[in-house]
Amino acid sequence: MELNLIATSVMGLEAVTARELKELGLDPHNSDSVAGRTLFRGTERDVVRANIHLRTAGKVLIELANFELRNDFEVLFDAVDSVPWEEWMPREAEVTVEARSVHSTITSVPALQRIVKKGISNRLCRAYHLGRLPETGTSYSVELSVCKDRASLTLNSTGRGLHRRGYRLLNAAAPLRETLAAALVALSVWTPGRPLLDPFCGSGTILIEAAMRGRRIAPGLTREFDAQSWPLFPAGLWKETREEARAQILPSLPERLRGIDIDPEAVKYARYHAQRAGVENDIDFETGDFLHLNDSREYGCVITNPPYGERLGEKDALRPLYESIPAVLSRLPSWSHFIFTAWTDFESLIGQKATRRRKIYNGRIECTYFQFLGPKPPRRAALPDAEIPETESSAAASEQSVHNAEPVSAAENQSSSENTQTLPPSKPVFGGLDDYAEYQARQFSRCLANRARHLRNYPKRGITCYRLYERDFPEVPLVIDIYEGKYLHIAEFERPDGRTAGVHRLWLDRMAAAAAETLGIEPENIFLKRRTRQKGSSQYEKLSQRGLFITAHEGGLSFRCNMTDYLDTGLFLDHRLTRGMIRDQSAGKRFLNLFCYTGSFTCYAADGGATATVSVDLSPRYLEWAEANLKMNGLTGDHRFIRADVMKFLLNPDLYGITEPFDLCVCDPPTFSNSKSTESDWDVRRRHVELLRLLAGLITPGGVVYFSNNFRHFKLDEDSLTDLYQIREISHRTVPEEFRNKHIHKSWRMIRCASQNAGN
Repeated sequence: MELNLIATSVMGLEAVTARELKELGLDPHNSDSVAGRTLFRGTERDVVRANIHLRTAGKVLIELANFELRNDFEVLFDAVDSVPWEEWMPREAEVTVEARSVHSTITSVPALQRIVKKGISNRLCRAYHLGRLPETGTSYSVELSVCKDRASLTLNSTGRGLHRRGYRLLNAAAPLRETLAAALVALSVWTPGRPLLDPFCGSGTILIEAAMRGRRIAPGLTREFDAQSWPLFPAGLWKETREEARAQILPSLPERLRGIDIDPEAVKYARYHAQRAGVENDIDFETGDFLHLNDSREYGCVITNPPYGERLGEKDALRPLYESIPAVLSRLPSWSHFIFTAWTDFESLIGQKATRRRKIYNGRIECTYFQFLGPKPPRRAALPDAEIPETESSAAASEQSVHNAEPVSAAENQSSSENTQTLPPSKPVFGGLDDYAEYQARQFSRCLANRARHLRNYPKRGITCYRLYERDFPEVPLVIDIYEGKYLHIAEFERPDGRTAGVHRLWLDRMAAAAAETLGIEPENIFLKRRTRQKGSSQYEKLSQRGLFITAHEGGLSFRCNMTDYLDTGLFLDHRLTRGMIRDQSAGKRFLNLFCYTGSFTCYAADGGATATVSVDLSPRYLEWAEANLKMNGLTGDHRFIRADVMKFLLNPDLYGITEPFDLCVCDPPTFSNSKSTESDWDVRRRHVELLRLLAGLITPGGVVYFSNNFRHFKLDEDSLTDLYQIREISHRTVPEEFRNKHIHKSWRMIRCASQNAGN
């Protein structure tokens, strides 16, 4: 009997399922009205074959009616009642109904289910002369799909979805459905005999599906289906189809697959699942970190589903991992790479466009399958047709066929010169370093060694934290500070260099390794950060949440420095000399520290004998840090920490308990700030006059203000301040001698006049 059949699938994979049906000798076409449905005609035998062999489909449905359905339940009832249900169901049949309505005038799913169930019951009761259905026998699942007022009434021959192969009993975090994993393999260029690697393998689904595909193990071979208990599908038909499927199984893969995951529990699950699927001897699973990934084999495929991090905090934590992908995968120069992720900005994040991309839903999450095709593998002479690996060029043809829903067989994709030896192109997807990068590393090392020799007396002078290198070799635009002789803080300044993101990260790693080797620094004590130019309203944000602190020493004091989380560590090394000036002038004075950051100036003032200090900042984290620095140095006394916007503090100091003026002040504002805690943005160019005029009201006549900022193009509006201060720029005295950039900050010493115009 010829039947109208439907293979359901994830939206975006209809053509992949259609290709599978064509390989089974069927003639599929996609639904014009409903996504995720591939239509075909076949017999009862084809229903059995589709259930057992389809890898990417969700269910196999038998369509019994298709009709227009607008806002009229009578039409629905009559359509259901006209179906010869007695030809499908015995009198004891247990009937369940599922319904869905999309973009249709009838939206009540419960009402749809009730009408369908009532129509089926009425028909069966008439046919079997029953008052009511006993529903004590075999289960039949009926599905009604209404899309754009077009209804399709189907019987579900599968039962539970085809993704339930039966081998996966234990789940690691965020498991990938078997049908989707199989589709990712089908959309790649991997074929048996070619290396395959999943560096985020989780519970092993992608690799297990690939191994089953490579060995021709039918995915539904060992599971049960609802239609097995239906009279129209005799047991002999299922048995015969399964025996045919078993006869097609190949003994083993010619090349073992490889799965890696950082979670040992997930790896344990993966091995267990591979054993249940019968492919444990075809896959090597291991525990490992993606950052240490390597593989000596050539022309392989990476197919992987890295973690998404659906919540904002999780995504921030995963960003460094995603940024590392090009550099890590560049160690596999002849491979092709297939990455399935919900990160829509993945290409911009890694700085490289994919060869092609495809939108696919993973459950309710919209994802993209990014495909980076690498060099073609060399042709292998005199291989049997079944063993000839599909090349990237044939994959392009195959992929085009998927887009057109006209599947193309592997044989049709082979060129007439299939068995001739040719050389593959040498260009990798994610390039590695060239010889010139090695030249740069050597020159950088020489320059760094010279700088270290030049500054070798600093530790003897008690200076253990200082600027060691500042773009001294122009082709390596890095800034390197050394802390305590054993930690390197490396900041990169953004500059166009023509490298892809992956190659650039490799280049940075190479320069960091050169610095470690030259200076004898342990690699784990090197902290590399990228500094970009601030544009418009941008400002520096948090880089990570590792919270790795060290204790740095300067001027006989100790300071907590965070080496990982922010662009700056908490101790501005360019203000070392300014801090010394503050200590020398603090004895017996009241000291005010505005925009106090981590309180290093406050520590110096307290150590210099200040009678009282007040430190003001809007950030509670910085204030806690500042207080911790004071305690670390045993500096007790009258020290207050005020959380406030500095401008609001200066407008109303009485609100914060400030009743006495100050003799000495440091004011080192940021260039720009747009904190959510303030009513207006801060711009030092626009507001510094307002700031300094307000500040004058808190400074005693003859009191001193040290004002500085690090905006390169800053110009102090002295004419607007001469009635309040005697002003002298002292930048040449405050920038330490080892700093190559003598404009890293600008600073002024301002002496408060006896004027009464403060605050105007």
